[in-house]
Amino acid sequence: MTVLMLWERVDGGKVTGRQRERLVAVYIRQSSMQQVLDHQESTRLQYALVDRAVALGWSAERVLVIDEDLGKSGAGGVARSGFQKLVSEIGLNHVGLVLGIEKSRLARSGRNWYELMELCAVSGALLGDTEGLYDPTDYSDRLLLGLKGAMAEAELHLIKRLQGLSAVHAGKAPTALKETKALVRACPLSTR
Repeated sequence: MTVLMLWERVDGGKVTGRQRERLVAVYIRQSSMQQVLDHQESTRLQYALVDRAVALGWSAERVLVIDEDLGKSGAGGVARSGFQKLVSEIGLNHVGLVLGIEKSRLARSGRNWYELMELCAVSGALLGDTEGLYDPTDYSDRLLLGLKGAMAEAELHLIKRLQGLSAVHAGKAPTALKETKALVRACPLSTR
């Protein structure tokens, strides 16, 4: 039995001739080379978005696969040539639909996400993930895209927090934290 993604069942009338005249950009990214090795199914699913684009009516030749950022974090501060290529292609009005397996594959930082969303709105490009197709000029879709962006940022915050806790437990805590622990041991709250 084949399971259809929500956006395979219906595009909600969002895809117009304007978008179909342009390319579909499939953006593929994993945060580290270790993830690329450990999570090959995720990479395979991301490349399978080409088939999803074809199912939505584009020819395979009209699908631009951008995979230069495999092994690069989307958290910001890391040069991502693939993301820059995506932004350029959208800005040049070459792209009618941007597909990513999930929003966090595109951008973890709010600045990058909202910049991408605004650029898509101005150029008339749609955004799509496994849950649907979104028109960033439509109020409801824009609201949902904003929530997806906020959730991706929160996820990144939690990941960083967990990594910090792991460092503390592994004895690799930052110096300030070690000094705070020493101070607490030296000056207990109760003298009983």
